[in-house]
Amino acid sequence: MEHDSDSFAALFSQSEEKTLRKLSPGQKIKATVVGIDKETVFLDVGTKSEGIVEASEFIDENGELSISPGDQVEVYCLKSGAGGQIFTAKLGSGASSAHLEEAYHNSVPVQGFVKAEIKGGFEITLSGNVRGFCPFSQMGLRRVENAAETYLETHMSFLITKFEAGGRNIVLSARLLQEEERQLKKEELQEVLEEGQSIEGSISAIRPFGLFVDIGGIDGLVPISEVGWSRVENLEDTYSVGQQVQTVVKGLDWENDRISLSIKETLEDPWEAAVKNLSEGKAYVGNVARLAQFGAFVTLAPGVDGLVHISKLGGGRRINHPKEVLEAGQNLEVIIEAIDPANKRISLIPSDYVSLEDEEEKERREYKDYRSNRTGSKKEAAKDSMGSFGALLKSKLEEKK
Repeated sequence: MEHDSDSFAALFSQSEEKTLRKLSPGQKIKATVVGIDKETVFLDVGTKSEGIVEASEFIDENGELSISPGDQVEVYCLKSGAGGQIFTAKLGSGASSAHLEEAYHNSVPVQGFVKAEIKGGFEITLSGNVRGFCPFSQMGLRRVENAAETYLETHMSFLITKFEAGGRNIVLSARLLQEEERQLKKEELQEVLEEGQSIEGSISAIRPFGLFVDIGGIDGLVPISEVGWSRVENLEDTYSVGQQVQTVVKGLDWENDRISLSIKETLEDPWEAAVKNLSEGKAYVGNVARLAQFGAFVTLAPGVDGLVHISKLGGGRRINHPKEVLEAGQNLEVIIEAIDPANKRISLIPSDYVSLEDEEEKERREYKDYRSNRTGSKKEAAKDSMGSFGALLKSKLEEKK
């Protein structure tokens, strides 16, 4: 009897909890499927009475019901009152069009099919034959290059932002819903994400200044300088949208929604290995990677560049820009003038470079040689002259005898 009394008390307690729980239209909850008939799914929603949702909302692409009793589902409350409790998973193609106005008032997501591109946006089909409109600016969180190619003939989730004329004028926004979802993801990530953490993501967009990477509903930016150890001119040559990449969190600015990421820090630093094989004073053949106003960067090994200052170019002739004597992509023989391991810098000079000091020393040597040769010539000339005079005098004396 004591066991029965305990069981009854537990059941009564559960009943009390259900009676006390109140649901508001638009509220999102987890519910348990307790029964299914031909057109209706019955849900345990934590209240005294059961909730109902149309079975058509759970039909998969093969026309089969995707749930069974005991499954948990996420649903939104549409109506809660004496007339019953009506729920929806996401209103749209499979749901009744009569619920669309309730979805508008309660900010419940609806599913739609992007049917056609029209002036200013897209025509969206809801509930099979209800027409809605979504402006270009409300189709996503960011602008895409080819909106028609990206969105046409796809199923998407929207919020109804305007419902007029009995449903003949419906305006939608996918962006508002995505922003809500992103905010939830942001709050989740704030609990676990830290600087220095390694995290995998998917490239969501490629821009000239870097890569946007989705790391779980939130985008972080990999600046072009953090993509790799070597300079990258065109990111699209190496990366593609949807590609999985490993990154390291460089910075977190939650207030301004900025997450800085680095791919470079997941890669081995090529400097450490390459610098062991490079020596000051030795000549190497490198490739001119890029030209700047102050000089030319020459790649000696993958990820390792040295700088030839503009003052060392031109073969002694003053130039205004390295492009006057070099072009990107050409091979150039250089000599390592200095290696700065602490700052990872290498100073280079062309192998045929002659410094001003060397040039002056060369001129001094040439002048010294010239003077030396000239003095020697005079002595020889004097000696020859004296020899000739002596011979002439000797000849005259012999004649007198």
